[in-house]
Amino acid sequence: MFEALGRSLARRPRRALALWLVVTLLGVAVALVGVTGENLFERLESGDTPVAGSQSTEGNEILATQDTTGESVTMIVSGVDLADPGLATTMAGVNATVSEVTGVASVIDPFILPDGLQSPAAAPLLAKGGDGFIVVTELAASLTEDEAAEVMDDVVAALRTAGGTLTAAQPEAETLIGSTSLIVEAITDQVQQDLQTGEAVALPVALLIMVLVFGGFLAAAMPMAGAIASIGAGLGVLYALSFALDVDASVVNVVTLVSIGLSIDYGLLIVSRFREELAAATTPVEGGAASRRRRAESPAAQALVRTMATAGRTVAFSALTIAISIAGLMVFRPEILRAIGAAGLAIVLIAVGTALTLVPALLMLTGTRLARPGVLARLRPLRKVLATTADVEADAGIFSRLAERVQRHPWIVLLTSAAVLVVLALPVANLHMRNSGIELLPASAPQREFVRELAAEYPDAAGSDLVVVTQTTLEAATAWTATLAGVTGVDDVEGPTALGSYAVIGVDAAGTDPGGPQASALVRELRALDPGFEFWVTGQAAGQVDFTDALTERAPLAVTVVVIATLVLLFLMTGSVVVPVKALLTNALSLAASMGVLVWAFQDGHLEGLLGFQSTGGIETYVVALVIAFAFGLAMDYEVFLLARIKELYDSGLDNDAAVRLGMQRSGRIITSAAAIIVVVFAGFVFGDLLVIKEVGFALAFAVLLDATLVRLLLVPATMTLLGRWNWWAPAPLLRLHERFSLTH
Repeated sequence: MFEALGRSLARRPRRALALWLVVTLLGVAVALVGVTGENLFERLESGDTPVAGSQSTEGNEILATQDTTGESVTMIVSGVDLADPGLATTMAGVNATVSEVTGVASVIDPFILPDGLQSPAAAPLLAKGGDGFIVVTELAASLTEDEAAEVMDDVVAALRTAGGTLTAAQPEAETLIGSTSLIVEAITDQVQQDLQTGEAVALPVALLIMVLVFGGFLAAAMPMAGAIASIGAGLGVLYALSFALDVDASVVNVVTLVSIGLSIDYGLLIVSRFREELAAATTPVEGGAASRRRRAESPAAQALVRTMATAGRTVAFSALTIAISIAGLMVFRPEILRAIGAAGLAIVLIAVGTALTLVPALLMLTGTRLARPGVLARLRPLRKVLATTADVEADAGIFSRLAERVQRHPWIVLLTSAAVLVVLALPVANLHMRNSGIELLPASAPQREFVRELAAEYPDAAGSDLVVVTQTTLEAATAWTATLAGVTGVDDVEGPTALGSYAVIGVDAAGTDPGGPQASALVRELRALDPGFEFWVTGQAAGQVDFTDALTERAPLAVTVVVIATLVLLFLMTGSVVVPVKALLTNALSLAASMGVLVWAFQDGHLEGLLGFQSTGGIETYVVALVIAFAFGLAMDYEVFLLARIKELYDSGLDNDAAVRLGMQRSGRIITSAAAIIVVVFAGFVFGDLLVIKEVGFALAFAVLLDATLVRLLLVPATMTLLGRWNWWAPAPLLRLHERFSLTH
């Protein structure tokens, strides 16, 4: 099949090139312009990770359906003299101006109350510090979503004008404007900015690395073309997916960075193997039908067919292992994980599609020019550098020498490598998963400053840590508040208040972190109560408890699916039952180490200053799931790259140790180069400001770095040396099965 694809691309390379050009441009156009009046970024969700059927989700749905008010916009005014008699006059004009905006239902500030600042109702509207107040503008509940967005813009503009009026009256006055819609907008805007930042950092550095790997720009441009096509097509796929699932804003960046990494990864392997086969295609061949067919084909066509039959098959197999790992996300209940899983699967298909069609087509069009030294190689200052870094296929070199040293002391290498991984994994024992909202934005973001100021100076307006929705009478809910106040971990109880046929009670947790372990423990304590009527506990801690429980519930199924599928696929590739088990164990240990470092860096906050973030005291719940899925898939990616070469050499007649040494030499440079590029791509997103993207970028960059060095260069050759010929053992019935269904070259 792969040889046939290679011959087809050799005959019609321009057709594949034209197809990808159309797909890329169409994907970009659809994502940026849209087809329904909304582009991709306008369709993104943000700040909420609901779990269908969970108590917090059901409670929030009740609150949403029973609430008959429209969305509100709040302006915080600080640094003013409340005793200034002219302030009330100024605010009367502000109130009138904002009230005139079509679609505004009401405007409330402490100055319009009957007794003004002395009214008991004014207390929640006045700052605790005594130098500020808030203005709350409520939109009409009858507005459609589009109408509400337009009115929101008009209200914000009017409030900003009002802020200027206040500053003119009292020069020390400062204002902050915030709402739920503005918070979501801030996060989605940050996604776009981080996407541009990440690409601006990652793509140029990745290109530089590939120039060093290939010794010139021409070969380096091939994988880069695949990455650009994958980005364009991937954005179009995400736009289409947004009509089937709620796509969180962070999914765009996660999928984009994985798309870039995989496309370059696979393209690198294809280009490298093509250059190797191009050199072999120019050597004389003996007589016979096969040799006559080779002589009838151009060297580039011969090289492309052989490349597709070897590296092309490896790329397809590698993509399948990653797809299986990512597919594990789709068994979970949270929609954000299913969206990432679906988008990830699509991106893997696009990446392998560019590697198996677009990159080979470009290689065919360039032909034998890739065999000639590039312009850079002719420059004397760079010649020595490129002689060291550019890919060569010598049977002896740095990687074969490293493998030989490992084979002299395999037990020492094995135990030392395992000890390092275990030490790195230790912090994962204290992992705390949380669902953050505004904390995802940088500390300097205006909307985060707004929320912080509101909580500090206007606690009554900021709302309670937990909201308990009860399906009972107001009297029964009032009687139950005494029980709630006595629960360990409860700091304060507010309400109840009537909401349609329900009664709502606010509960504040002891401590200052509404998403911390104390708040999560309180959620479980409250839900264990039996008041004699139905109730729902909602809030940040409730949401993350439900998300964590959903992960725990389906994790065994996801792990089982991924493990069984991986074992089967690696067996079909190697014909061994030992190698797949070893691969799973080493990759699991490497993954645990990567998660441990993530906890140490972000949850414990040891890299706050270096990476520019504020620790939330935990790791985002869905980050844990997707890092495990993607990091495991990428680890299997490099495992396949290495095993494919070792198995190919072992089947050619070399003994186990020689196959390991030569396989390391021939694949080590590509694995290391591909890993360096992926590390750069992922690390590029650490320079963004959105916390969740920082966590994902850092975790995946470190996971790839650790896997491509300690694991792939030391631990794997050590274990394969110790196992010897037992690496390739399988029971006789399975060997016969492998002979029939094998996926070898």
